Amino acid sequence: MPPGRWLRSAAALLLLLTAQMVTAFEPISVGIAIGTASALAGYLSYTDLYCRFAECCRKEQPLNASALKLDLEEKLFGQHLATEVILKALTGFRNNKNPKKPLTLSLHGWAGTGKNFVSQIVAENLHSKGLKSNFVHLFVSTLHFPHEQKMKLYQDQLQKWIRGNVSACASSVFIFDEMDKLHPGIIDAIKPFLDYYEQVDGVSYRKAIFIFLSNAGGDLITKAALDFWRAGKKREDIQLKDLEPVLSVGVFNNKHNMLLPLAVWLWARRFRFGHRSNL
Repeated sequence: MPPGRWLRSAAALLLLLTAQMVTAFEPISVGIAIGTASALAGYLSYTDLYCRFAECCRKEQPLNASALKLDLEEKLFGQHLATEVILKALTGFRNNKNPKKPLTLSLHGWAGTGKNFVSQIVAENLHSKGLKSNFVHLFVSTLHFPHEQKMKLYQDQLQKWIRGNVSACASSVFIFDEMDKLHPGIIDAIKPFLDYYEQVDGVSYRKAIFIFLSNAGGDLITKAALDFWRAGKKREDIQLKDLEPVLSVGVFNNKHNMLLPLAVWLWARRFRFGHRSNL
């Protein structure tokens, strides 16, 4: 039973019990008691009361862009590109009342450069409980999809999980770590949810957010940063356009990179439905 309906039923029962308990008293007391119970019933009918004690998914929950900007600037060091792109992407996406497709963020870099930390910051700014939220879902390829022979089972389970959770909360967040180790079959299971579809099997995924974390291209990003340093330029002078061509070529040419099918699919659409950032 939905929270609001459950609370209204409980309030109605409380009103009935209160009325029965005070019938032995004078009419004025009865009127006061019933009036108090009625006021309480009206208060309990609001879903907001339920949401004070349990996590709720609010359809139009606003993004505090100032808080996100402060978190990224104060907690994330040496990643000016990630700060700029993520802030712009999330703010624009959440301010759009009717997005045409889900937001997709692809974060690249060596281990320890902050990809998981950034996804944690994003999750905390989208849902109050962050990575512990019922509406934020983290998948690690080597942990959740370890056996190639079970790929069909993984595909079915993942699609049902995404479909069920987006049905429950349109603004659900899905984080996929170690994308460079993910089997192409799992990537094929994700792709239908990312394109320009009004609905897929009766469910709209246009307000969901998908974040992909990958070590692919980490060496190329480091080389580009080193080249800037050798040229006497500041790290902050590096722009997104300086890294995207290098990174795309590196990902495409890596025959052992399991991210390749998704990378090709994304790049063919020139990232019209998402943003790519380099960590």
